[in-house]
Amino acid sequence: MIRHLRLPALGMSLALLLSACATQDIRPLPTTPGTVQRQPEAPALSPEISAAADTLTKMADLQDRLYKVAAPLLIQNAELCKGQARPLLGFTAKNRWSYPGDYNEAAHVAFGMDERLQVTGVLAGSGAARAGLQGGDVLLAAGGKPLPTGQHALSQAGTIFNRIIASQASMPLTIERRGSERQMAIPVTRACAFAIDVGNADNVNAYGDGSRVLVTRGMIRFTRDDDELAFVVAKTMAHNMLGHPATQRNQATIGSIIDNLRSINPDTSMLIGSGGIKAMPADADAAADRLGIYLAARAGYDVADAPAFWRRLAEAYPASVLNGYTANHPALPARMAAVERALNEVKSKRSGKKALMP
Repeated sequence: MIRHLRLPALGMSLALLLSACATQDIRPLPTTPGTVQRQPEAPALSPEISAAADTLTKMADLQDRLYKVAAPLLIQNAELCKGQARPLLGFTAKNRWSYPGDYNEAAHVAFGMDERLQVTGVLAGSGAARAGLQGGDVLLAAGGKPLPTGQHALSQAGTIFNRIIASQASMPLTIERRGSERQMAIPVTRACAFAIDVGNADNVNAYGDGSRVLVTRGMIRFTRDDDELAFVVAKTMAHNMLGHPATQRNQATIGSIIDNLRSINPDTSMLIGSGGIKAMPADADAAADRLGIYLAARAGYDVADAPAFWRRLAEAYPASVLNGYTANHPALPARMAAVERALNEVKSKRSGKKALMP
């Protein structure tokens, strides 16, 4: 029996209330409702609901790690994202209606999620984190206006938040925590406005469609530490920042794969072969590798082992694995040369006390 759920930390397209522009809610992966004990009065869970609760918990482990790693990459590189940076609040919120089918019932019966929006994650380094917002906080009002409840609460709340952020440097928020109301102000922070998603598949890959970054659970599990996962997220962010999905005419295809892999029951036939994705040309891929090193270094990650990681990935999943990372990024020699040059540049700039600008 599942008794506790840990909450994820980020995920703009997992209902991240990150940008003042829009709130997305497209077939979300299950996201855990926070550190919530199973309700003592709840009936015994059916096998289906128990399985759904177990899935929620397992996905939270992956989301926790991905979102923690992505947070500094998004915040510390806002000035490099230029037109792709947006005002950031830095928290996710959901209610039971954010989970379809058995996941809805598991969130409600087993973990006490109800009609009200509850914080499911706080982005490290964001205004929400600095203000003290916590997972499990129930959202009651914003700017003195009561927040909606029910099936469409998330999109309706996003509209309210956007209006406030458009004219204010912080958002007054009323929350309920352990039965008591609290008032707080959530400062706005600028960050890269890329959606960060966990892909519900075991193939070892990562995808960027220009506005989103998706890392499969297979890739997350392949990475040995946060630095390695940061290399993957940063490199995929770099492709988006350089406009590669559009210029390589992969945007629609990759977008369809991301939409699919974000669902609870993805169509894995879309991953057969290359999935329709054209391999990235050597020059474009090398440019993204170089920029990715800068993004990771600026976010405080140790980039020294990046060459070893990319080589290990190519050896474990060579280009012959058609739904793997190397198949989409086959120009390993050019990529490694770009990584080594970037590492030397970063080292030189740090020794000269210069800004890490690519």
